[in-house]
Amino acid sequence: MPVSVVRFNLVEPGATPASLGARYRAALEMAAYADEHGITTVQTEEHHGADNNWLPSPFAFAGAVFGATRRIAVTVSAVIGPLHDPLRLAEDIAVLDLLSGGRLVTVAGIGYRPEEYAQFDVDWKRRGRLQDELLETVLKAWTGEEFEYRGRTVRVTPRPFTEPHPLLLVGGSSKAAARRAARLGLPFFPSAHLPELEAYYKERLVEYGTEGWTMMPAAETPLLHLAEDPDRAWAEHGGHFLHEARTYASWQSGDIRSAVRSAATSVDELRAEGVYRILTPDECVAQGLDSLVLHPLAGGMPVEEGWRSLRLLCEDVLPRLGG
Repeated sequence: MPVSVVRFNLVEPGATPASLGARYRAALEMAAYADEHGITTVQTEEHHGADNNWLPSPFAFAGAVFGATRRIAVTVSAVIGPLHDPLRLAEDIAVLDLLSGGRLVTVAGIGYRPEEYAQFDVDWKRRGRLQDELLETVLKAWTGEEFEYRGRTVRVTPRPFTEPHPLLLVGGSSKAAARRAARLGLPFFPSAHLPELEAYYKERLVEYGTEGWTMMPAAETPLLHLAEDPDRAWAEHGGHFLHEARTYASWQSGDIRSAVRSAATSVDELRAEGVYRILTPDECVAQGLDSLVLHPLAGGMPVEEGWRSLRLLCEDVLPRLGG
């Protein structure tokens, strides 16, 4: 049975408050439906100041998902660590961990958009040091004991539900990220299929005398949409996927490696590339993917179309895969 993920970033170019509110509520209803049908994970993420209304508050969204569900995990992939106050982040994650009974997974990255740092008046050049401080601080905070923080003694309560602490992974595509994870004995989440970086991380674990593991995207991790007629769906809705692909491409510099990186400049190129795939249920089953990542509201996709895709996954594909 493959891992099944429903991804939400709540993008809607040109949204009104009313339309975006409806999209947020639809995402919660979709999460509840996914939970009832055995989907493994809801995945969400963090970006700031985007013209297309990209979700900036993944933990607020995660809390709403937990209130609407009972079993499904929520992965925040990724939180931009240096933009957060370490003590407040430790508190927020602890509360969500308690609320959900341990269903929150946090991937901490450092981001790749200097303009997001500028918005919060955080020094882009200090992002590595700030990330080190953040990770070290939340791990101490979750013990519930007093510790020294920026020259003063602090204590964070309540303690989280999960022992020894909520699941926290270090994300990234650099050796610095791998070293950071290994030094702290935290699992590593490469942002793409990077076996050489995984090997480097394992070497650093030995060097630091720590333990950890890797959660790495498969060599193929396409973003999926299901439709009875893919040709029609590409014609009617391909522009939504292209919008997201072009947004990502505009943000990512040459040294950023991502599982969803696209070079397409047209819908036809995007379809041929295979990063985004619109499949029939039969095609989806036949592909034999290790993980099924459905992106039902990609790029401002109409809510009704997103529902059609999700229902096809839950009612046609998963039952045939043992779900």
